[in-house]
Amino acid sequence: MSFIIAVSGKGGTGKTTFSALAVDYLVRRTGKAVLAVDADSNANLDQALGTRAEKTVGAVREYLTENVSRIPAGMSKEVWVETMLRQALVEEKGFDLISMGRPEGPGCYCYLNNIFRRYLDIMTKQYEYVVMDNEAGMEHLSRRTTRGVDVMFIASDPTVRGIRTALRIRDLARELKLDIRRMALVVSRVRDGLADNLRAIAEEGNLELAGVVPDDPLIVSLDEEGRAITELPEDSPARRAVEDILSRYLGAAKAGGG
Repeated sequence: MSFIIAVSGKGGTGKTTFSALAVDYLVRRTGKAVLAVDADSNANLDQALGTRAEKTVGAVREYLTENVSRIPAGMSKEVWVETMLRQALVEEKGFDLISMGRPEGPGCYCYLNNIFRRYLDIMTKQYEYVVMDNEAGMEHLSRRTTRGVDVMFIASDPTVRGIRTALRIRDLARELKLDIRRMALVVSRVRDGLADNLRAIAEEGNLELAGVVPDDPLIVSLDEEGRAITELPEDSPARRAVEDILSRYLGAAKAGGG
């Protein structure tokens, strides 16, 4: 069984940084197969991981919809779709990446989406660990046929608005009745510890606090230079905080038989 980590949160909360560091941690510490899924329509997980996704699932879907009459002779539609989707998979040392791209347009994608779901579910099961960098609306999560997620980290900045947005994301996940076994808050870009009032908002909303990620100037520098977040040194405060969170949650899952 794959251990699936989803990371959600509004833009600017550090969720892609957390996702990239999570992939890097799993690759280095477990030695197991890791699949990174960029499920944010504003895709940039590839850059954070130091690679490039030339194709997205969304682009493949648009191409197939517009060229449905051009299926190669002797090839079924299902095989054609799966062949095109495999071309969207980026294979790197230690991990693979697939980018979902933008949501559907105005056309009808029902048949293709059923094939996509089946193929992505099959593909996901081939990896020990899956990390999904998700958008706040959780559109791609809600459309998975196998909706099981072991833990969803909801990223926030250290503001009242950010924490309350995280609570709404948690509530949306519940409304969609997604199979998410555990949800927890991660507050990023924190200076001098998390303010008591922010901690109180999370506690009053009954949202588990996984931890805080300190503000790290090196992340800004890497972003400005277009370099991978995974280039952060091992003694980076942000890297150490993310790895501590992951170590605790993965350890708890194993202890609980997850």
